[in-house]
Amino acid sequence: QVQLVESGGGLVQPGGSLRLSCVASEFSSKYRYIGWFRQAPGKRREGVACINIVDGRTYFSDSKIDRFTIARDNSKRTVYLDLRALKPEDSAVYSCATGDYGPRCSPYEYETWGQGTQVTVSS
Repeated sequence: QVQLVESGGGLVQPGGSLRLSCVASEFSSKYRYIGWFRQAPGKRREGVACINIVDGRTYFSDSKIDRFTIARDNSKRTVYLDLRALKPEDSAVYSCATGDYGPRCSPYEYETWGQGTQVTVSS
């Protein structure tokens, strides 16, 4: 059973940047995808960016956010999400998850979740 731990969230001013980290207890052949998702108060959880940890291809849900970049470091068993030019509407709990099928970057197709890390963008 893989375990995921997110970190890197916090309070930042509009226009600021953060790097979020998702560290997995193992990279296993039982899953190929790790995704980043977010949920703001009163809103549905949405996909932000997803990655195939085998070949590094990236995938997005309906709305790609150009200010965000996903990357992996397999030696560290870590998937990063770089957030740039942050806006107040980016405030949410950001979570990572693993999936056997994930190119649609849909939270409904991911299976094992971390605890989440809070990102708050405010002046």
